[in-house]
This record gives sequence, structure tokens and C-alpha cells, in this order.
Amino acid sequence: MARTHATGATRVDPLVLAGALLVCLSAPAFYVLRVWWLGAILLLAGLAGAVVADRRDPEGIRREIGLTRDLSLIAAGLLIVSSMSLEAKLDNLSILRFGLVLGGAVAVPYVISRFVYRDHAIRFPWRGGGRWGRLQWGWLVAVLALGWLILPFYFISSGVYLNWPVVDTPDLIARLFVGVGAVGIWDELFFICTVFALLRRHLPDAAANPLQAIVFVSFLWELGYREWGPLLTIPFALLQGLIFLRTRSLAYVVTVHLLFDAVVFAVLVHGHNPGLLDGLFLV
Repeated sequence: MARTHATGATRVDPLVLAGALLVCLSAPAFYVLRVWWLGAILLLAGLAGAVVADRRDPEGIRREIGLTRDLSLIAAGLLIVSSMSLEAKLDNLSILRFGLVLGGAVAVPYVISRFVYRDHAIRFPWRGGGRWGRLQWGWLVAVLALGWLILPFYFISSGVYLNWPVVDTPDLIARLFVGVGAVGIWDELFFICTVFALLRRHLPDAAANPLQAIVFVSFLWELGYREWGPLLTIPFALLQGLIFLRTRSLAYVVTVHLLFDAVVFAVLVHGHNPGLLDGLFLV
């Protein structure tokens, strides 16, 4: 088996893939099916497979990085998020709970990795690959245009905007704006900088990216992106992974996400307040 390293594995070991897949499949169990015991079983099965993979040494080359260790960090984050309902609410207690739970899902794996395992598996490379080129700036414009064309039709025609609370006062609209943006930033910290980064230490990018997308899309489903939402969120999750690989920039993937979420915010306000933003959207 080829050595694994910090920038990604070179080959797929079926046992490694199986362990990682089982851990990632716990996300739809937790967040889509909402069957906690099934998610826990999948996590345990994935970690058990990781233990076997770490102990086995078929070609006489010892694994440099423990799969069990890294999958346990992902499992910790998933378990922390699963400790609460992800139903969008805007009262003070719900906002505090969201902040503590989602913050803990990023902070706990990072602290364990950095100070217990003493490695830098989880990083937050804000600047990444340097200045953005024309392609990067062009994609930002495209994100706004695609969001403006697609998101109003999705939210309004499917009725999924009703999965978010009514925002019909300045205070609630402000809370929604902050909440949508904060969750968008968190998405990239957890799904890309934590889950994807840890998977890449053991799997090629072409395998690690779909696995992080499983977790990403499952979280978004419980958050409210239901009905035919996965037709949008699956490509988005995969593209965010690819963009991060190309730019190495957390700032860029966060910017893409926040532009997308800015349109989401405007559409939610539009859906809950007929007549307020009718001139802005086609639906």
C-alpha cells in the first residue's frame, strides 16, 4: 500500500475506503433519516474498519498516519452536531445553542489534533495560493448570476423557504442575515478544512471529495435544503472541494459560499414577505 501523507494518498485501499465511507454515511443517518442509533452503528463500524486497516501492513510499509485517529476526529465532529436539532430558529437560546454546538464541532477536532496528537492535520489557510486570477473573479460573478437564476425558483416553487422561520421584522431579518452567513462560514471550516482535509490524508482527492460531499449535503438537508435540493447542494459541495484544491484558499471558498448565501438570504426574505423584493427576482 502506498504511503499516505499530508497532501493526499495516491491509491485507494478498499479497507480504508470502506472505513471512511461508513463514517461519512453516518451523516445521512444522523441528519437525513434522524436515526441516531443507526448513525452510531455506522460510526463504530467505520472506526472498527480503520483499526483493522491501521494494524494491517500488506507490503511491509507501515502507515505514517493513523486512519483510526483521523476518522475519530471526523466522528467527534459529527457526534457533536448530532446532539441538537438543526431546525432553523432565530430566538436567542437557539442562536446560542447553534453557536456552541457548531463551534464545538470545529474546535474539538482541531484542539485534539493540534494539542493531543501534535500534528497540523486541520488547518485554516486563509490566504492560500495568493492573489485571485481572472478565473476566480469570474466564478464569483457566475455564482451570483446562477444563484439569482436558480435559487428563487427552487425555494419558492418547492416551498422549502417555509423550512426557515418567518422573517417579517427588521430584527428577525437581521438575525437571519447573521445566521445564514455564520453557518456558511462554518460549513467551510468543518466540511472542507476538517472533514475533507482529514480524508485526503488517506484517500485520493477523487475519492475524498465525494465522501465529504455526503456529509456536507446531509447537514444541508436537515438545515432545510430538502425536496429536490440535493440536485443543487451535491454539485455545490463537490465544487467547493475542487475549488479549495485549486486555490488552497479558505478565503476564496468562504467568499463563494457567502455570495451564494447572500442570494439565499434575499430569497428567504422575499418568500416570507410577498411584495417586498418582487422586482429583484423572476419568481
